[in-house]
Amino acid sequence: MSPAELDNLVRIGKLKIEPATQSELAGLLHSGRVRLKDAANASLSLESRFDLAYNATHALSLAALRWHGYRSENRYLVFQSLIHTLQLPTEQWRVLDQAHRKRNLAEYEGELDIDEPLLLALLRVAEDVARRVETLAPLANP
Repeated sequence: MSPAELDNLVRIGKLKIEPATQSELAGLLHSGRVRLKDAANASLSLESRFDLAYNATHALSLAALRWHGYRSENRYLVFQSLIHTLQLPTEQWRVLDQAHRKRNLAEYEGELDIDEPLLLALLRVAEDVARRVETLAPLANP
């Protein structure tokens, strides 16, 4: 989303304008990186690895949104904004869309339907999101 598109989401109450701090961004990036590293641990169950990868991606995606000065309480919107906050390709966003739907089925209906191809795709997208977030310039405020 261009800033105009993000501002439109503010106008309809889907996003809030809230400046981020560099320490907040560093914390989200650290959280994402630690979880992403743990998600690569093949000795863990597929479900645990998926959960770690999903939450890593959310932390990293939230860092991107916060860097732009916006906040959302909606995980799906945080992922959806990646097309514009980090210019994430549509095919990668579709992986996040699928992961979000699987995560919600697991969390709210107890239906665990995670497979290795989805986990591996999620890990690739999460790593790309991490690299893109790491290229964002430091904020002027500490």
